[in-house]
Amino acid sequence: MLTAIVVGAGFSGLAAGVQLRRMGITDFAILEKADRVGGTWRENTYPGAACDVPSHLYSYSFEPNPQWSRSFGGQAEILAYLEHCTDKYRLRSHIRFGHRVEAARFDEATGTWRVVTRCGDQREELEARALLLGNGALHLPSVPDIAGLDSFRGEKFHSARWNHDYDLRGKRVAVVGTGASAIQFVPQIAKQVARLDLYQRTAPWIVPKRDRETSDAERWLYSHVPGAHWLRRTGLYWLMESRVVGFAYAPKVNEIAEKLVRRHIAHAVPDPALRAKLTPNYRLGCKRVLLSNDYYPALQRDNVDVVTDRIAEVMPRGVRTADGTEREVDALILGTGFRVTEYLSSIRITGRNDVELNDAWRASLRNYLGITVSGFPNLFLLMGPNTGLGHNSMIFMIEAQARYAAQAIGELRSRRLSFVDVKPSVEQAFRAELAAKMKNTVWTTGCQSWYQTPDGDVFLWPAATFDYWWRTRRVELADYEQRALPRPAHVPPESRIVPAEMLQRAFDGR
Repeated sequence: MLTAIVVGAGFSGLAAGVQLRRMGITDFAILEKADRVGGTWRENTYPGAACDVPSHLYSYSFEPNPQWSRSFGGQAEILAYLEHCTDKYRLRSHIRFGHRVEAARFDEATGTWRVVTRCGDQREELEARALLLGNGALHLPSVPDIAGLDSFRGEKFHSARWNHDYDLRGKRVAVVGTGASAIQFVPQIAKQVARLDLYQRTAPWIVPKRDRETSDAERWLYSHVPGAHWLRRTGLYWLMESRVVGFAYAPKVNEIAEKLVRRHIAHAVPDPALRAKLTPNYRLGCKRVLLSNDYYPALQRDNVDVVTDRIAEVMPRGVRTADGTEREVDALILGTGFRVTEYLSSIRITGRNDVELNDAWRASLRNYLGITVSGFPNLFLLMGPNTGLGHNSMIFMIEAQARYAAQAIGELRSRRLSFVDVKPSVEQAFRAELAAKMKNTVWTTGCQSWYQTPDGDVFLWPAATFDYWWRTRRVELADYEQRALPRPAHVPPESRIVPAEMLQRAFDGR
């Protein structure tokens, strides 16, 4: 039996593996459905794929990278960074590639999770004391419910399943969606295609992306001058964190920022008709704020048309809008994002009293700290509900969650506990606190976004990230129902917990 099973080998799953090893826990497995690590950065390979958080901040605090080639890392460079971390922290031997998790059931009698996986045609059941879900929210493409979509006879694919074998040069292309992915790949393909029809439902807020190549001198400085890279990362953190003031605490600050962005749009899009289409009709920050320098110029090309009329039907050879206009196309690209609130829908997770997690979440995404859920003992979510951000780096949040989960598993072992299960009263109090904090934030000002459930429940963290770090710095066992193991306490020498500070010194010195 394993101490822990981690699902997914992206940023979350790898961070969990590092934290478990730091706790002296080595009998764990990371189950990955694909054939390599990377998560979101393995799945999304569309042209122009890059991060919208500065590279020096979009990385682990325990593995800073002074050699980023640009201010904002591209997909290939981020994926290479994750491969590097996998090898440096000796995680590859823990990863079982090609293992898709189908179901997991908690056995209250033994205090263990029984996890069913499929690898090819083979099914396997694994047993572990704890289950950590690091499979992320950006892996199930969202396909819009458009009449006739399946009837289209041309080339059709989602941006997260980009068909690199299809040559777009000289083709008539329709792109549906104007989210974070679309604003990156549209400028890239607009230069190749004969015509591009961009179907926009809601105009996004877009601000300039201060991206540039990192000079050799800067990389040398970050690599050789003590503290230089730390200062760079720290400065970026507080610069990003400052945005939470207008988003969550002081709406007047956000109104000033909104005026500045409107001026940017007026300067970037001189044509008043096009500018009207591209100007958002909701508050800055209510939906994800996007970064781009080439999106507005791309939309002003002669071969690009921004269509704001509702799509009525997809036909075998084109798209018809509600005004009756039919546009023939050769290819249809869906830039329609992901099924964020359904990210666990492909796994049947059953806790105490035969309650299934997806059923429990249909009423509300109840949780505690976005990490644990009452009725699901020894289950730890990474990037769970109410931990997403609209203003800073998710890697900061991921590390806090992974550390918290590893601490809890350490407590299971050292205290000889069968399980810990967050108390319903604690979970309810947390949910009530979140609801109160969320009321006055920009995320509840009336827009529809992927920050929300279909019922309008916003699942972001409605406060500063350092507040989240403070609340997750230590596991408070008083928040949890605890059940001891039935047999006498005896821990074999080889499984004793190594003091964290000793292990940390040895770990960092390897």
